[in-house]
Amino acid sequence: MAQQSTETDWVSRFADEVIAEAERRAPGKVTSGASAPVIVCASGLSPSGPIHLGNLREVMTPHLVADEIRRRGYEVRHLISWDDYDRYRKVPAGVAGVDESWAEHIGKPLTSVPAPAGSAYPNWAEHFKAAMSEALAELGVEYDGISQTEQYTSGVYREQILHAMKHRADIDAILGQYRTKKAPAKKSQKPVDEAELEAAEGSGAAGEDDGSGGSAGYFPYKPYCGQCAKDLTTVTSYDDETTELAYTCTECGFGETVRLSEFNRGKLVWKVDWPMRWAYEGVIFEPSGVDHSSPGSSFVVGGQIVRKIFDGAQPIGPMYAFVGISGMAKMSSSRGGVPTPGDALKIMEAPLLRWLYARRKPNQSFKIAFDQEIQRLYDEWDKLESKVADGSALPADAAAYSRAARTAAGELPRTPRPLPYRTLASVADITAGHDEQTLRILSDLDPDNPVTTLDETRPRLDKAEYWITTQVPAEQRTIVRDEPDEELLGTLDEQSRGSLRLLLDGLDTHWSLDGLTTLVYGVPKVQAGLEPDAKPTPELKVAQRAFFALLYNLLVGRDTGPRLPTLLLAVGADRVRKLLGG
Repeated sequence: MAQQSTETDWVSRFADEVIAEAERRAPGKVTSGASAPVIVCASGLSPSGPIHLGNLREVMTPHLVADEIRRRGYEVRHLISWDDYDRYRKVPAGVAGVDESWAEHIGKPLTSVPAPAGSAYPNWAEHFKAAMSEALAELGVEYDGISQTEQYTSGVYREQILHAMKHRADIDAILGQYRTKKAPAKKSQKPVDEAELEAAEGSGAAGEDDGSGGSAGYFPYKPYCGQCAKDLTTVTSYDDETTELAYTCTECGFGETVRLSEFNRGKLVWKVDWPMRWAYEGVIFEPSGVDHSSPGSSFVVGGQIVRKIFDGAQPIGPMYAFVGISGMAKMSSSRGGVPTPGDALKIMEAPLLRWLYARRKPNQSFKIAFDQEIQRLYDEWDKLESKVADGSALPADAAAYSRAARTAAGELPRTPRPLPYRTLASVADITAGHDEQTLRILSDLDPDNPVTTLDETRPRLDKAEYWITTQVPAEQRTIVRDEPDEELLGTLDEQSRGSLRLLLDGLDTHWSLDGLTTLVYGVPKVQAGLEPDAKPTPELKVAQRAFFALLYNLLVGRDTGPRLPTLLLAVGADRVRKLLGG
């Protein structure tokens, strides 16, 4: 057996538990090496619309655990079941190219619904799977994708379906234990399949089905109609001997009798489908949303069904908490207001997004920032990177950083020269993305070690620029004055004019980010008769704020703006002198 990790983070603890569970299931066989049994971790995603950042926790939790197990030398497989054979439940709001005419497809499998207008993909499911797959590739998530459409329509689950139908009375009895237990609904980020609701309520009252296949019985299988292709069907009879199944469609009136041993156009209802897959795939670890912790939830019921019906074991795994969004702006409003991993990756590098999921235990909720908070998050990330580099980071923090920055397969791509995100955002704001001006400013940040090409600062620069242009409201954008504010300059008292002279006199000798920081904070100190490096007093802080507000008004026409040293570098010394009356 491979040596257990000594890291103290939640990922290591779950990896320990998963390996122990694998050994319990296959005593003496779980070792590190190619011949050992494969440890299976799983996720499930429904491509019923944009797959959002809450759904990403369904993937990142088992990914991080599987990656830790892989780092220890074990064979591990992370499955993502694409629930693309689920029914199309409703027309999602705000999806471009989709209107109420799509309502005619409600009830069809997601893979039988046309893709949104203008899509390059053959159907609805593939359209939304593609965006998530692209984001997962950028995030370094290694997985095996399984299309449930392919599994069901190719007959892979035929024996499991026939087995479930044979034991339908037993399944009905299990479900019957929970039908009268109504728990308060919890906030969920995983859509509930209507088939799950039907399974929870049952096709008939508890106890009606005696297992003989009578027309009033409960059936854990739902055929898609042979005429309208919808699942608005009712099974009217089933014969265990011949496997003949009769159904009628309440939508179009079509009905037929098929032989289930040869029929591949339907699926098990969700509360039976999920535990069937646990047993079929041998899943050891799979998280679920907090909504699955209530009595009668698909996870709780599935635990009984997998043991009693499919002779399998329920996976271990945490209930994961809600992921919120901070400051979502126009980027996502066109898509129904729910940002996706692809949206987040346009404004943040993959390691940072991974870190947000790695540093919090699954049962801890957190927010992903699309507003000004993203600048603080980047500062925190850069500070952590420095602590890891000098060995001062706490073990759990260092472990979270390691999981964010690399996988068992190697390092994730990174920015060669990661300048502060807030600095890059300010420069992109001031220059409106003009490459030549941007390079000039970034080169001036540290004259002793100048940036020589913008490629050194990418992709972080591109992410910061995209954030500025899509998430910062127009009224908060920085527009440098073209001409001096002569009226304001004419009303200044001697104290204010003196502060501007001190600043202008020091520009040439302080023309770097650090130098200008010392200069702008030092001017009020010098005016107060102190040394430039003196510690500020409360009175001095008031004077500094007044000085900063004066500079902002003279440069950009408002009381606040980007950090002044960055702003001065961006404006350029000659223009600063002109606008400050020098």
